[in-house]
Amino acid sequence: MFVIGNFLFGLAKILNIALTIYMWIIIAQAVLSWVNPDPFNPIVRIINQITEPVLSRVRRYLPTVFGGIDFSPIIVLLAVIFLQAFLVQSLMQMASMM
Repeated sequence: MFVIGNFLFGLAKILNIALTIYMWIIIAQAVLSWVNPDPFNPIVRIINQITEPVLSRVRRYLPTVFGGIDFSPIIVLLAVIFLQAFLVQSLMQMASMM
């Protein structure tokens, strides 16, 4: 059983790191949206390709009556923080019980 516990612990650590990296990419995309970057810059294109699928889904359900302010990065950041607090911690607790 300790092998399954170690596997779950490793999975939780990798998931935590991936969610943290995605959170920083979302923050970078939000900051880039303030400064009007060059759309042909490869870094800007990669950040947009990574974040737009998730942000566009959130934008579909958010009203746009807030004076043009995009709240979708905030919603996605809150979802990432929730996943870190709930899913990652649950996996770590399951791993420690095995």
